[in-house]
Amino acid sequence: MSEDSLPERLMAVEASLAHLERHFDDLNSVVIDQARLLVRLQKRVDELGQAFDVRETERSPHQEKPPHYAP
Repeated sequence: MSEDSLPERLMAVEASLAHLERHFDDLNSVVIDQARLLVRLQKRVDELGQAFDVRETERSPHQEKPPHYAP
């Protein structure tokens, strides 16, 4: 191994590491954004589920499910 190639190889490794760090940061941002979105969506699903439950308990007798309805 010649001495000239060692600095070049070190620079190539450092450049690759810099690119990998950048990609890691980009992917990490995407994961964080998706986690926030999942939390918001889960809250919304819970709210809709609660609203549905309330409507089901408030159902009047003339709004009962037909006999062929299978839960």
